[in-house]
Amino acid sequence: MTPDKKKILRLFEDLAERERDTLLSFAEFLHSRTHQQRVIPSDPLAIPRPTKESVVGAIKRLTATYPMLDQSRLFNDTSMLMTAHLMEGRPAKEVIDQLEALFSRHFDQWCTEQAAGGLSP
Repeated sequence: MTPDKKKILRLFEDLAERERDTLLSFAEFLHSRTHQQRVIPSDPLAIPRPTKESVVGAIKRLTATYPMLDQSRLFNDTSMLMTAHLMEGRPAKEVIDQLEALFSRHFDQWCTEQAAGGLSP
């Protein structure tokens, strides 16, 4: 095992379960940024919001719902909302509502860019 892999594993093992979930979510987020599908739908996928959902679950759901969006463009705002939930104690429902609005705004912007010149997602 490489030193980097050992380090990440050691850090992961030292985290509480909640922080582990956050780290895994960000790792999946970063992975999805660099391993996007070749066929990208032009409409959001119909993935309903569960009645009980964590912020991490919402990020995963919204990332899957909007595969056409460039996740790097969402990263800062998504991170700030996740931090507000974890560090400031903002309620999950409120943060998830804001995440949904954020992804929707980015989708609207993506549609505008596509109509203006077919910029890549």
